[in-house]
Amino acid sequence: MAIIDTEAALHVAHRDNHTHRDVNGGWLRPAVFGAMDGLVSNLALMTGVAGGTAGREAVVVAGLAGLAAGAFSMAAGEYTSVASQRELVEAELDVERRELRKHPADEEQELAALYEARGVEPDLAREVARQLSRDLEQALEIHAREELGIDPGDLPSPTVAAVSSFGSFALGALLPVLPYLLGASALWPAVLVALLGLFACGALVAKVTARSWWFSGLRQLALGGAAAGVTYALGTLFGAAV
Repeated sequence: MAIIDTEAALHVAHRDNHTHRDVNGGWLRPAVFGAMDGLVSNLALMTGVAGGTAGREAVVVAGLAGLAAGAFSMAAGEYTSVASQRELVEAELDVERRELRKHPADEEQELAALYEARGVEPDLAREVARQLSRDLEQALEIHAREELGIDPGDLPSPTVAAVSSFGSFALGALLPVLPYLLGASALWPAVLVALLGLFACGALVAKVTARSWWFSGLRQLALGGAAAGVTYALGTLFGAAV
């Protein structure tokens, strides 16, 4: 009896702990990319302007303009990209749906062959394919997963991607501007805040990617710092030339 109770407890623990994070929702990639892009691009823009001019107002205006332009551009680009991808997937699903209606027997044999190729005994594979093919939408879902590698019920949302991208870019782009808005007149507080933000974003990304937090943080810090350094040097060069 104790053994049965232990096995039952282990089963419950496995069921409760064996969960996966949402990897197809369409929010993580644009949110991460938006925050990183907002930080790096606006920091680079502001350092470039600061290298070419001594005017605080010009740097602030450039930072705010970069924030607004970048956030709207990222949102529009993400919406169009995800919407186009979703429309392509839906078109392929329509093709598969028509095939299931016109040639159900052929599609059932095709599904059985897929299971046989994975090691299922032929008779069992045919029986499984027959049972799964009785419902059109269920058969479509199975064929989409097996042939296209997608889940028809879990397609990314263009709106979610656009909103995530807009908000994260604006937040990231705001960090280097914030010290100026709070009264700073020199560039170094903006650079410091932005670099700390880059490291923090990289470390947070590591929480959902299984990378070590320090490696991910230092990688983003190095990339953002390099971009800011190059644009500052170019701004100084162009400013001296003009």
